[in-house]
Amino acid sequence: MQETKIGFIGAGNMAASIIGGLISQGQPPANVFASDLDAAKLAALATSTGLQAASNTEIAQQADVIVLAVKPQVMAAVCQELAASLGERRPLLISIAAGINLSALTGWFGSDASLVRCMPNTPALVGSGASGLFANPQVDSGQREIANALMGAVGLALWVDTEAQIDSVTALSGSGPAYFFLMLEAMQDSAVKLGLSAEVAKALSYQTALGAAQLALASSETTEQLRRNVTSPNGTTERAINAFEDGDLRGLVDSALKAAHARSIELAEEN
Repeated sequence: MQETKIGFIGAGNMAASIIGGLISQGQPPANVFASDLDAAKLAALATSTGLQAASNTEIAQQADVIVLAVKPQVMAAVCQELAASLGERRPLLISIAAGINLSALTGWFGSDASLVRCMPNTPALVGSGASGLFANPQVDSGQREIANALMGAVGLALWVDTEAQIDSVTALSGSGPAYFFLMLEAMQDSAVKLGLSAEVAKALSYQTALGAAQLALASSETTEQLRRNVTSPNGTTERAINAFEDGDLRGLVDSALKAAHARSIELAEEN
């Protein structure tokens, strides 16, 4: 992996997080390249990480792996330019853009291109991301290992069996951080109404969410059993859980994920 030259088209927050994770895990900065329309941002990233600032054409001519990290609305133009610069070269191409499916990427790069579609999430910015990946048949085992290491540098990386499951990943973990932020927001608002200061409510809710996640990860028990473990009969937790169930929390969550899933499919059709 350390000898692999990795290029990033786009140097926004997600790309910068992956770059930082790669370099912290031993990837030589001399083998990491990035381009961006914002020259000042690119220069700052190069200064802070030691990576090589480059043009799209230079990345196309040198990189073994190219990460497509631009906004979906400019992806077509960027990929068409990149495809022309690649010529006969066939690097591994990894897209982390939402709503860009393999059919579109194949149309730009050709049927012999090695393509990975990835859906990360924003906790990758602090090294705690969750990414779903899917590869086309042209991606070999070595390239899969590289893609896995690349996204694993900023958290959990899991492969799905079909491209359609990327839409499910989007609904669960891609959009998921916002669901938890909404829950935290609601809990803090309620706690303030119950007499806590905003600062105390924020600190306790954050630590509770972190602790619950860490406990779930460390335990071999199901989330259902973990919930039962803390729900004493006729206690405060049971009263709260009953209120959630009476309000059809499960139905709301199901509707939310289905809505996100449907929108993910729509975005791919629009692009």
